Amino acid sequence: MAPRTRTSDRSTASRPSSQGSSQGPVPDTGVTTIALANQKGGVAKTTSVASIGAALAELGQRVLLVDLDPQACLTFSLGVDPDTVERSIHDVLTGSAEIADVVVTCEEGVDLVPSAIDLAGAEAMLLPRPGREYVLRSALEGVDPAYDVVLLDCSPSLGVLTLNALTAADALIIPMPCEMLSHRGVGQLLDTVADVQKILNRDLEVWGILPTLFDGRSNHAREVLADVGERYDLPVLEPPIPKTVRFAEAPAVGRSILSTARSSKGAQAYRDVATSLLARL
Repeated sequence: MAPRTRTSDRSTASRPSSQGSSQGPVPDTGVTTIALANQKGGVAKTTSVASIGAALAELGQRVLLVDLDPQACLTFSLGVDPDTVERSIHDVLTGSAEIADVVVTCEEGVDLVPSAIDLAGAEAMLLPRPGREYVLRSALEGVDPAYDVVLLDCSPSLGVLTLNALTAADALIIPMPCEMLSHRGVGQLLDTVADVQKILNRDLEVWGILPTLFDGRSNHAREVLADVGERYDLPVLEPPIPKTVRFAEAPAVGRSILSTARSSKGAQAYRDVATSLLARL
C-alpha cells in the first residue's frame, strides 16, 4: 500500500511555532490529539486505537492514527506490512520526512502514520537532542488541518516516545484490563502525567480510564470496574470493552473488529465509546 502525500492549505506563516516555553499550550491546529497510553503491555491499547479510530470514521470524523510502538502492531493490524514500509514515524521523528510524506490510507476509512522496527533506535537518537520531548508535537503541527482527530498509539513504556506523545496530546485515555494486577502501573503512569502537566504540557487532560478485557460473568472483573474510578479519582469511560476472541481474529485480516464482526458486542462497545468521545472533540 503506497503512502499518500497530502498537501495542506495552511501557509507556513499561519502555522504555530513549535518553539516556546516548556509550559506552553499545545498549538491549536483545530485537530484534537488523543494519546492512548499504558506502560503495561497486553491492555488492548492498540485494539482500542484501531477500533475507536474506525468508529469515529463511521461517525463522519476524519481520523489519523499514529503508531508509536516499534513492534508496529497497529500498522500490522490495519493491513500494512511493517517490513515493506519505506518511510515511517521513525523518519518523521528523526527529521528526514514530514508527517504528510508517510501517511498511508487504510480500508477502515482512517489514515495511518506507520511504524517499523527502526523506531526502536529513535529513543537513543533523541536522547541527546535539546527539546527531545517536543519533537512529535512539532511534527504534528504539519498535520492536514482537515483532520478532526489524531490518535496516538503509545509504546508500552514510559520512555522518550511516550513522553513525546503526552507532550503532543490534548487528552489522554488509559486502557486498563479489569484485573487487579492492572492497577499496579496506572499510578506510575499518572505520576508521569502529573510531571508532564507541570513541565511539558500544561493543557494535557486525562479523559479517563477505558476498561478493557471485561468479563461480565466474573465477580472480580465487576469489583475492579466498580473500584477503578474511585481509586484514581478519574472518569471511567463506558461501556467497558468486553473480552472476546473476535479482537484477536481481526488483525489477521488487517481490519478492526468494526469490519470483521460488525454486530459483535465488542464492536458496539467501541462505537458507544466513540460516540461519547465525539462530544469532546
